[in-house]
Amino acid sequence: MRLFDHQLDQTPPAQVGLVVLQSDESVEPDFKRLLPDALELLVTRIPSGDDVTPETLAAMEDDLSGAVGLFPGWANFKAIGYACTSGAAQIGPARVAQIMLETAGAPASSDPVTALTAACETLGIERLALLSPYTADVSDRLRDVLAAQAIDTPVFGSFNIASEAKVARITPRSIIHAAEALVADAPVDALFLSCTNLRTLDVIERLEDRLGIPVLSSNLVLAWHLAQLAGTTLSDHAPGRLPQRNM
Repeated sequence: MRLFDHQLDQTPPAQVGLVVLQSDESVEPDFKRLLPDALELLVTRIPSGDDVTPETLAAMEDDLSGAVGLFPGWANFKAIGYACTSGAAQIGPARVAQIMLETAGAPASSDPVTALTAACETLGIERLALLSPYTADVSDRLRDVLAAQAIDTPVFGSFNIASEAKVARITPRSIIHAAEALVADAPVDALFLSCTNLRTLDVIERLEDRLGIPVLSSNLVLAWHLAQLAGTTLSDHAPGRLPQRNM
């Protein structure tokens, strides 16, 4: 065996950690588009049910610390996120943050519900049109959690899907058609496209142009909030009005 001298980088890159559902196909490619080059993304996965129900969402609480514990113990995390909108609502954003921060030792954490609340505060949004892929019993919990943060959802629409395998297959055309119908004449300040597995990035600016209001999505708000917590901003390619604003 031949031995070689070597050097080590003295300053590790700034990193964000992301807990992704086992069934999610969309959030990782979205985050690669959204995060700036200055932030390195580390991902771990958490077991999740094939069907999205209040019970399968709540069950993730027991696996969350184990998933976070699989990150390298020496990671240079600036922030860490849990990438599940309905799961965060079901478990509770405060409980999600407690588990992640205790396990990872990161200085800050977020999830799509916490990030959406921060985005609404930044943009002055009080009334949201909510479009979700999931059944009413899942989305009702999210609406209740948002209401507790003084965010009203006067109109709610759904594709009424329980199977996670179908969510990433919903076409952009279907999202645009549903969003336009939902927002038409609705008393709202913005539209929220809920679910990290819903492919939304390519429709956000088109919908903002057509609807004349901010359009937010789970992956957009979560990436934005994590970048803000890490002291930076999203990539120049990030769509919509939100990336242009700082908390």
